[in-house]
Amino acid sequence: MDHSPGFLRLVDAVRATVREISVDEALARQAAGARLVDVREDGEWAAAHAAGAEHIGRGVLERDVERLVPDPDTELVLYCGGGYRSALAADTLQRMGYRNVASVAGGWRAWEAAGAPVERPDPASGR
Repeated sequence: MDHSPGFLRLVDAVRATVREISVDEALARQAAGARLVDVREDGEWAAAHAAGAEHIGRGVLERDVERLVPDPDTELVLYCGGGYRSALAADTLQRMGYRNVASVAGGWRAWEAAGAPVERPDPASGR
C-alpha cells in the first residue's frame, strides 16, 4: 500500500517515542502474559488474525481501552497491517497513561511472514 507523505512523517515522528518489537519478541511477551491487541479494521480482523489476539480497532481504541484494559500497567503488544497504525496507537496509549506498550514492527505482514500462529475463519462453519 502506498502511504501519503504526511502519514509517513507522522509515523516516523511517533516511532521515536514507542517501543517496536519483533514478531519473536511479541510471541515471547504474549507467552509471558502480555495482551496481544489487533488494532486493524473489523474486516481485516475477521479475515484472519494472530492466534490469541484480541481486537480493539484503531477507530475505537481511545474510546474503549480504559474500559477493556483498566490497569495502565498492563503490558500491551499492538499490531496492525504493517506496523504504522500500531505505532500511532502505541503513542496514543502512552499519552493516555499506559506505561507498558509496544508495537510489532512490520505488523500483520511480518507476523504471517514469520509463520507465527494465526486464526482464520472456518469456511465450513460460516464463521
